[in-house]
Amino acid sequence: MRNLAMLVGRILLAQIFVIAGVDKILAYHGTAQYMAAYGVPSVLLPLVILLEVGGGVALMLGWQARWIALALSAFSIVTAIIFHHDIANGMQKILLMGDLSFAGGLLVVAVVGAGRISLDGLARRD
Repeated sequence: MRNLAMLVGRILLAQIFVIAGVDKILAYHGTAQYMAAYGVPSVLLPLVILLEVGGGVALMLGWQARWIALALSAFSIVTAIIFHHDIANGMQKILLMGDLSFAGGLLVVAVVGAGRISLDGLARRD
């Protein structure tokens, strides 16, 4: 039960990053403008997409899960601070809390690992 819960938990945590990264690809120009409006150089957008899609898929598969979770957690905190700091705006407050919640769940994965149903788990069984 624990291993299945860890698999489902990883997938649920990771899916938002994969979807957000794909959305950024589909709306590349608009996303670049949005980032620039907040003072974030749009030249970073390919790295953001790589982290979200690549990191999200890696987390789902449980490959290098501790490091990926740590990177996505840091990304979530930075995103919260830069883009969702206006807590007087109800929607921004919700987005801030969501980003921080994702960061918390990802930190748990960074500490406990991916579990047995993962590429990391398969590598440990040799």
